[in-house]
Amino acid sequence: MHDPPLAYFLTWTTHGTHLHGDERGSVDRDHNTYGTPLLPTDAERETAARALLKDPIVILDQAKRSIVHRAIEDHCRIRSWRTHALNVRTNHVHIVVTADQYKPELVMDQLKGWGTRRLREGGLMSMDQTVWTSHGSTRYIWDTVGFAEAIDYVKNRQ
Repeated sequence: MHDPPLAYFLTWTTHGTHLHGDERGSVDRDHNTYGTPLLPTDAERETAARALLKDPIVILDQAKRSIVHRAIEDHCRIRSWRTHALNVRTNHVHIVVTADQYKPELVMDQLKGWGTRRLREGGLMSMDQTVWTSHGSTRYIWDTVGFAEAIDYVKNRQ
């Protein structure tokens, strides 16, 4: 049996800002094995993905970023999850968090949910607007080298 991971490195994007086919590459249900190449640029796929968007693209200004940051910190504190590094950007969020006994997908879903709730309570997002992409990246951190690299990336290499 494996020891629990030291932490998770979670990343998720705002709605409409990282579409399949764009130049940064992406993963999909059929191409998501850790360590394998990202999907290549595909302008037709990106155009098709953009046409399927039901809500406007979401960019977080400073006020929205502050609310999301505070919501994540508050929820981690309430759940006794340890936040090692957190960076709320205009179009994505990175967090390195230790959440013993919880799967990373659940942690990410709760953090996204509380960020959305606080944005709506603050009147900065409508009640029916999609704020985040449907999933994100959930990386397990097993060793101190990976732990230090993830924290450095979140804090210093954005």
